[in-house]
Amino acid sequence: MDIVLYPIFALVVIVFFLVRAEIRGLRRQIYILKPIATLLVICIALLSFTRPIPNPAYLTGILIGLVFSLGGDLALMFPQNRKAFMIGLALFLLAHVAYTVVFVLVGSLSAWDLLSAVVLLAVGAAFYRLIQPNLGAMRMPVLVYMVIISLMVNRAVSTLASPQVGLSQALLIVVGAILFYISDLILAAGRFWKPWKYHRISLAFYYAGQLLIALSAVV
Repeated sequence: MDIVLYPIFALVVIVFFLVRAEIRGLRRQIYILKPIATLLVICIALLSFTRPIPNPAYLTGILIGLVFSLGGDLALMFPQNRKAFMIGLALFLLAHVAYTVVFVLVGSLSAWDLLSAVVLLAVGAAFYRLIQPNLGAMRMPVLVYMVIISLMVNRAVSTLASPQVGLSQALLIVVGAILFYISDLILAAGRFWKPWKYHRISLAFYYAGQLLIALSAVV
């Protein structure tokens, strides 16, 4: 069995219990399970060191993004604390910037760029209009965040046309980025639009997206 499968199995179990703890409001379990889940994703990316590394810069960028994500996860464990929320938002913004940079390095310009840009612009504009009335002083930070994460997804899609990236790796990148994007939409909708008891299902999308991005550094 491939060594990378062991932490993936563990991650699936941890995320299941993490989502359960979030829905039930079990804060002690959240404080333990959330950092463990993100550390498992980092470990999966680190497993790339057990194989030939064709692009060290790509791996480095992914690891930097995951470390910023770990900081963001720790900060967002305190959602009612505005300062902690802002710190978490900033750290995830930096994670998206790190991912965007590495996707730019391995991506390639194509018609996919325009198509994904149009779709992301339409979705982003509609969603921002939906949550804008409840943003208050968060309007600009949320707008900047949405622009950066949309750019990250756009650059992820650009890897589909890149001669530097195999199809399997490109699909991991694209699907991972999209799942990350969806998780943020669910999280923002629950916070700024309509509170929903099960909005923390966003964590399943988040960790699935992070896992695929980490695996893109392993394949």
